[in-house]
Amino acid sequence: MASSPAVKISITSSHDGGNIELISQTEPIISAGGRTAKCTVKVHVQPDVYTELEKIAHMQYFSFRSFVSGLHSSSSGRSSSIISSGGEENGEENEEEEEAGVVVDNAIKLLTVTYVVANAHTVSYPEAWPGSTVCYTTGSLEPCDDDAWRRNLTTKYVDGKLTWTQVHTVNGPTFFSYWPPYTYNRHLKLISDCSVQISMRGSACSDYNPSVESLGQTAQGREMECISIGNGKLIAWIQHRQHPGETMAEFFAEGFLHRVLGVGADGELDESTKRILDQYRLYIVPCMCPDGAVLGHLRTNSVGANLNREWATVPGHEGYEAPTKERSPEVLAVLAKMDETGCDFFLDVHGDEELPYVFFSGAEKTPHWGDRMMHLHGFFVACFQRANSDVQKAIGYPPPDSEESALKYMNVATNQIATRFNCLGLTLEMPYKDCETNPDPEKGYNPGRAMQLGRNLVEALDDVHPYLRAEGEFWDAFSEEDAYVVPTDSYKEEGFIMLKKRFYSDVRPHDA
Repeated sequence: MASSPAVKISITSSHDGGNIELISQTEPIISAGGRTAKCTVKVHVQPDVYTELEKIAHMQYFSFRSFVSGLHSSSSGRSSSIISSGGEENGEENEEEEEAGVVVDNAIKLLTVTYVVANAHTVSYPEAWPGSTVCYTTGSLEPCDDDAWRRNLTTKYVDGKLTWTQVHTVNGPTFFSYWPPYTYNRHLKLISDCSVQISMRGSACSDYNPSVESLGQTAQGREMECISIGNGKLIAWIQHRQHPGETMAEFFAEGFLHRVLGVGADGELDESTKRILDQYRLYIVPCMCPDGAVLGHLRTNSVGANLNREWATVPGHEGYEAPTKERSPEVLAVLAKMDETGCDFFLDVHGDEELPYVFFSGAEKTPHWGDRMMHLHGFFVACFQRANSDVQKAIGYPPPDSEESALKYMNVATNQIATRFNCLGLTLEMPYKDCETNPDPEKGYNPGRAMQLGRNLVEALDDVHPYLRAEGEFWDAFSEEDAYVVPTDSYKEEGFIMLKKRFYSDVRPHDA
């Protein structure tokens, strides 16, 4: 009789957008009953290219594939799903059967693996680990498997290490990620789907002059695609994923683009979408940092530029010109097109590591911030909140305490564009963690919810359009619930450390 193959586990991050370095793994230790085994895998998150302006090599995003082989298939009809309950089903029942004299084969059926991110304390936002749960799937990285992602509830941050335990019951791959990846192949498919829909005869979007164009190329030669559509006078720019590890931003883009073009709806457009296409000309950049996305970076492109610090040269950094063709061609290309079209509304879509909420950050204390901008901001967020209950106002980045402080951050997209065009500018942040407004421990905040949030941008744009360039004290018509709320980052979570001196997702200063 042939002997069973040895149980083994293989770790790789060679897939599109992968990031991890295998440091060590122990040989599987087999239980006394011979039915289960356990081992430990130690990994390191790999850093982005060093950022000259911020003097840091950012890192936090990870995504890797764990492949298990040598497990013996169960004949008891056990499900092939991954068990992530922290080892509750660890083979003890089977060992008791052996002791009771039940005849069983001597083959390993369960492998319990403890995964350890050993350098978790050195990442850009170590304060974000408490309350985080690692995402995993035994499915593929294709759109058809979006709903297969789950959260490992054994995740914990202890002594500077992020750990979780996974019980593998079948041979094959499991992907683990800080948040589900949005691959470059999926990005290319999104662009292709948009192009096909635009060129399709009889498609409703064809009435609104749709277009797909490249605004330029990245440092590594990838296209900076922009989809535009609409017959309206107002110009709206919506850009996504300046920080490549914030993959939820491109899921948002997919949801929004599918709705405004009728992708997946037989080319049909709903009435709210038709209204905004009569009101606006939309310019949509689904991925600002494709190079960093492919490389598995958290915040930078291939040459180390944090694109959300590349929109202008700022006081104190006169020797650091931005944007430039060599370091930030992505921003240079988009800004040139924006200067050509103008801008009446700007939204920059991101993800946040620390706060378990969907929230907006505005252009507070910048040169044009005043009653008009403040009321527009409050009204828009309230409109979005009515359309999607994941949105809330109270928790977010505290605004700068002075105009002088804000001027130091005029290289941030929202601040620069709101000032450059005297328009409503906002940054949308979605959580890596579960969303506290609608908690779902098993799935957390996930790709489906990010796409739904993108779809609901339509309602918010529809509601806010009459006021974007309105004159006078138009806000007198707004209700109490439409008021601007000064956000705070103070909320209750065990292990959470109050953010201090942190604006626009900056890394916390050492003296904070």
